[in-house]
Amino acid sequence: MSRRSGTCLRLCLVTFAVISALAVCGPALYWRFKKTLKLGPSKSSCPPCICDCPPPLSLVNIAPGIPPFSFWLTNLSIADCGSNDPDLKQEMEKQFLDLLTEELKLQETVVEEHSRHMNITSGEAKRVASQYQKEAEKCIAAIETCEEARERAEASLIRERKVTTVWEQRARQMGWEGE
Repeated sequence: MSRRSGTCLRLCLVTFAVISALAVCGPALYWRFKKTLKLGPSKSSCPPCICDCPPPLSLVNIAPGIPPFSFWLTNLSIADCGSNDPDLKQEMEKQFLDLLTEELKLQETVVEEHSRHMNITSGEAKRVASQYQKEAEKCIAAIETCEEARERAEASLIRERKVTTVWEQRARQMGWEGE
């Protein structure tokens, strides 16, 4: 790839990235700035909402474990204004509680599965360790047996050398001259 085509490719990629970012973020930024600027008299068809609502919940309060790289999500809020229907509010709370209960059950299931896996692994390790211990005991017993046999053979060899020395002395006394 030549240097000129590499530069052209980079320029195209940067242009595509900027256009994509504007396409995604542009409408949201447009409406936010339009609300804050209000250049002229507002001609809205409906009167402003007058209600005694709690402040909107932020995602930090709802999901405190948000990773630090998603800082842009912390400013989002869930507007709850206008939901004066107690049945709807109770149903939404049920759903939230059901979700939390389901999450807790899922975490409990994961913990139980992990615990079961660790118990199985631990039992297998104990079984293998016991097997190695038995093999080591067999080896130790075999070594002791071999050592006892070696000691007996060494004692027998010493006795045979003594007997051979006695016979050799008698043979020399009778006139044998040896090899």
